[in-house]
Amino acid sequence: MSDLRTLRNYINGEFVDAADGRTLDIVDPTTGEVYATSPLSGAADVDAAMASAAAAFPIWRDATPSTRQKLLLKIADAVEARADEIVDAEVRNTGKPRGLTLSEEIGPMVDQIRFFAGAARLLEGKAAGEYMDGMTSIIRREPVGVCAQVAPWNYPMMMAVWKFAPAIAAGNTVVLKPSDTTPASTVLLAEIIGGVLKELDLPAGVFNVICGDRESGKLMVEHRTPAMASITGSVRAGIQVAESASKDVKRVHLELGGKAPVVVFEDADIAEAVEGISVAGFFNAGQDCTAATRVLVHESIHDAFVEALAKAAAETKTGGVDDEDVLYGPLNNANQLKQVAGFIERLPAHAKVETGGHRVGDKGYFYAPTVVSGLNQDDEIIQQEVFGPVITVQKFTDEDQAVEYANGVEYALASSVWTKDHARAMRMSRRLDFGCVWINTHIPLVAEMPHGGFKKSGYGKDLSSYGFEDYTRVKHVMTAI
Repeated sequence: MSDLRTLRNYINGEFVDAADGRTLDIVDPTTGEVYATSPLSGAADVDAAMASAAAAFPIWRDATPSTRQKLLLKIADAVEARADEIVDAEVRNTGKPRGLTLSEEIGPMVDQIRFFAGAARLLEGKAAGEYMDGMTSIIRREPVGVCAQVAPWNYPMMMAVWKFAPAIAAGNTVVLKPSDTTPASTVLLAEIIGGVLKELDLPAGVFNVICGDRESGKLMVEHRTPAMASITGSVRAGIQVAESASKDVKRVHLELGGKAPVVVFEDADIAEAVEGISVAGFFNAGQDCTAATRVLVHESIHDAFVEALAKAAAETKTGGVDDEDVLYGPLNNANQLKQVAGFIERLPAHAKVETGGHRVGDKGYFYAPTVVSGLNQDDEIIQQEVFGPVITVQKFTDEDQAVEYANGVEYALASSVWTKDHARAMRMSRRLDFGCVWINTHIPLVAEMPHGGFKKSGYGKDLSSYGFEDYTRVKHVMTAI
């Protein structure tokens, strides 16, 4: 046990253990073996982190936008400079392929931090003016206060950025909790951010990290200090956060599950669609709320599409962090492996597993790329989020039925349409009830555009000026002239 890495909370500029000494085992998903411990934070730890953030808030609230920008730009530079070290922590966290993590996550993270650095100086509001005779009105946009933030295990370091960057840019202070299975990269980010805060002589309490389990997160959300709770996680977790936050009317920001429909019309290029969909469905082992895992195909090309998709899936590789030509690594934890396998084990008789449908190896949590056809709209695997490398395929007869099937789930985060018909693409983009509609592509994100859904996928936006504004409050000031 002495060889285990020890991770610690980061509170008011110091790395500390849980007050009562409790810890959690952290497991490497490629081996299933414990490689580290992290604090299991309790009420005393949450109190300390919230006190730190609350003490820093008045100073950070009154900092100029240029000061906030400078902090974030220096954080971005530091993340970029220590990219290899951060990737090492993240691949141990998640088992993701090292090369893909470096190329697909570090660059966007740095870009997103820099975007919010710019956004810090571009708050907008209604023009000051005389909207009543003898009175001048102005709008102030102010930070909300202390933000309690909970990040998920599928993109631990990137989702940490999506949380802290807009909050800090707007003048809030942060207490961030990573998932109980993936704290390593967030703790490293705390070291990096803490170093920049110290260099700029800014309050250490602007950014705090506490590790722990679901109960630790609940203590954060229910704590009297935060003015806002933000979570990326499951629908169940989001409902619990909303219920907890309602007790003292906290603002809530929820990015929850997804069940993205991928609508492929008869005029789509099958080869191009299969290539794009297979990558967008299996990337990160399908552990993405926007993953292209629910495909709806026009009946006239259904059989050819399924054959091509199954072939592409069979050629897709999963493996260790340094294996060659690997698209994705293991599922994140034993419970997730059990969940994904359970969906396949419970498939109805009319479903057909075209390829995959089994665990890979006997060490770690690897699962084969899987394609399932012959499904009905009310099947469990169509209605519920699998969050694994499993793509389902249904057939539809016309545009109306495609819309009916696409919208016929409780999630509404992302979707895509594959067609050469521009008018049809525009009609579908209007009719699809999802926060994002991609056309002839699936999964790209940019910092300038919002990410967030409707229905049980939650509310509030990440990224973009819309996500930035979520971390502000609006005050009307009226003066007699």
